[in-house]
Amino acid sequence: MSSEPGQHTILIEQYIARLAKGDDSARELLLQAACDRLMHITRKILRDFPDVQRWEQTADVFQNASLRLYRALADVIPNDARHFYRLAAMQIRRELIDLARHYNGPQGMGAHHHSLAPRNAGESSAPAAADPGGQSLDPRKISDWVDFHEAINKLPEAEREVFDLLWYHGLSQQEAGEVLRVDERTIRRRWREARLFLHDLLAGEMPELE
Repeated sequence: MSSEPGQHTILIEQYIARLAKGDDSARELLLQAACDRLMHITRKILRDFPDVQRWEQTADVFQNASLRLYRALADVIPNDARHFYRLAAMQIRRELIDLARHYNGPQGMGAHHHSLAPRNAGESSAPAAADPGGQSLDPRKISDWVDFHEAINKLPEAEREVFDLLWYHGLSQQEAGEVLRVDERTIRRRWREARLFLHDLLAGEMPELE
């Protein structure tokens, strides 16, 4: 993302205009515009689950979310950058919810996974005893992330839009204000209200957002 405030959004507006005129190459450019933040968020989520990273490499999750967004852009041409950011955040959120659900609960892969302790050189090739501390993913952490992403869908529209821009897309408060055409004071207020809403909705059991 460009370090110049608003430059990223300006580029997105230009790509949308090209796509609206039938330039299919602009769809790839729009996808790329969301890539850096999508990768950052994927790494942020997966760092809590080292076992998940053995099955689902960051790049794989990233590719799945990117494919969701690509398909969405094939069906819908965003009206503007604001519309694009909202669409992209929704696809990212869906992929992360699906990933967490995949490993959550008694039927999830995490519940049945056993980590094998590493063997030293010269030891038998037979499987080592399972490490009791690594037998499964932490179901509470996984559930926290599922609940978190689903709770964002329940935010009032104005607060959800600010949350999408600041957290899912990593825009500054100034950039978010430019996208939504409101002042930074309004962005700060909506961001604070969004976090309070989520805190109450999740009974204080929120993942670390920073």
